[in-house]
Parts: sequence; C-alpha cells; structure tokens
Amino acid sequence: MDEAPPTGSPAAPPNVERLFPFVLKTRALLVGRDSLRSNKGKLHFVLITTDIAESSRAEVLKDFIHYPVVQHFTAADFERFFAIKGAKAVGFTKSGLAQSIYAELKAYRINRPVTAGGSNSVKTPVKPPPPPPPPESND
Repeated sequence: MDEAPPTGSPAAPPNVERLFPFVLKTRALLVGRDSLRSNKGKLHFVLITTDIAESSRAEVLKDFIHYPVVQHFTAADFERFFAIKGAKAVGFTKSGLAQSIYAELKAYRINRPVTAGGSNSVKTPVKPPPPPPPPESND
C-alpha cells in the first residue's frame, strides 16, 4: 500500500512560483525601486535578486528598513515569472496573496524590519526573545 512519491525530489514542498501568475492577474507587483518608494503605503515586502549589485542591495535595505526584504531568484527568473526585463527589485502590495508568498520566502529574508517602539515614536529593531536561562544543577 506504499505509494511512491511523484518523480523528482521526494516529498518536495509546493513551489512558491505557482502563486506568481496570480500576482500578475491581481496587479499586486511593484517593479523597480522608484515604484517601491512611491508606494510604500501599499507595500507588504520587497523581493530582490541574488545578482543585484552590493551597493544597490545596501540601498534597498536602507530605503526599506521598515519592510521585510527577501533575497531570492535572479533577474532572469524575474523575467520568466513576471515578464519584466532587467528588474532586480520588486515589491508585493498588501494582500493575502502577498502574505502567502512571503510566508514561503521568509527563510530568505535578509533584514529585520524596524518597528515603532512605544509611544515616543523612537524606532527600534525587532529583536528575537532572549534564550531561556540554562537549567540550574543541584549537585
């Protein structure tokens, strides 16, 4: 009664690329850094290519400090998935679809978004909780 998994990698998780045609249909994609900057209020997260120049990468991280930035795929992949030539940065507008895509790409996030801390509006980076203290031994 054991069924063999389909050919390919065994038990491969669903591919995030299956969601990209829906991004195009819903027009939930912002292409290029200028478009991203002018639509920050609509932005859920930023996706940059792995072949982006280091200076451009640093600029994106600085400009979008309040948003998750994910680095995955190449410019050629962007062209194949989204029919856009030469783009190295895209953004996804706030939606359930963007949340689903981000959830699958979260492992490739390269920053920690900065959030407002307290009522004094000072921006503080989000920090992971401290590790639990080691158990005490009763020798």
